[in-house]
Amino acid sequence: MAGTDHLIYGVQDLEAARDQFRRLGFVVTPRGRHKGWGTANYCVMLTQGYIELLGIIDPSQFSNNLDRFLTDKGEGLLGIALATDDSATLAEKLTERGLHPEGPFALSRLLETEEGGTVEPAFSLLRLPPGELPAINGFFCQHLTPELLRKPAWELHPNAVTGIASTTIAVDDPDTVAQAYEQVYGRAAVVPTDDAWAVHLGDGSVLLFVTPEEAATLYPSLDDAPNGPTLVATALRSADLDQTAAALSANGVPFDRLPGPVLRVAPQDACGAVLEFVA
Repeated sequence: MAGTDHLIYGVQDLEAARDQFRRLGFVVTPRGRHKGWGTANYCVMLTQGYIELLGIIDPSQFSNNLDRFLTDKGEGLLGIALATDDSATLAEKLTERGLHPEGPFALSRLLETEEGGTVEPAFSLLRLPPGELPAINGFFCQHLTPELLRKPAWELHPNAVTGIASTTIAVDDPDTVAQAYEQVYGRAAVVPTDDAWAVHLGDGSVLLFVTPEEAATLYPSLDDAPNGPTLVATALRSADLDQTAAALSANGVPFDRLPGPVLRVAPQDACGAVLEFVA
């Protein structure tokens, strides 16, 4: 287990989401499509981790519950893929800890190339029951063909973003959720803070579990206190916050400057979730 592999945004209009992330100052990869499913994606590849924009392009086909998510919650952060270098070995380790992993499962998708063809990135996925990996709609992901997903030019963003710092999840009972993550990552990785339980994932990225009321206090741009487990915000690392601010301003994206320093973009300007940029 080695950190956050990628964040998944469920979006209503895939092309519009791609355009909005470009306005946020990101380079977006060519489009991918899941084989045999009705979903497609665009990705934002970071030096550490990446962001997946996931949308439905054929409602008649399987969408892996994306349709239900969009109907119930609207667009926003849908889930988190956690990184592993070896899903089979991880399954053995989790079983030794008394957990019940499912898989590994094979997954691939077709990725359009800039030359007009396609390549087929492949993955090995491992899942835990929701009670053992609660609140994040998550799974573990091993990349079998990383060279197909990463090109140096795709990781150089006008906004200077380099990686994923944290994701904030609103849950009714953070204490119980924290106990579940202690079993997955070990007690030393799960730390209480003033207003959250922090789960340190090993690559510098953190899961922050807060109550819905605390989420509404931390992020006033949320319409209401979240109902049930909700991924409400993510913070991305920037190598140069002045450059980040310049990219946002150049593209007309409103943002707030907060102590920290932090640049914050409201959900309506970031595909349904609070987006922060931190040093």
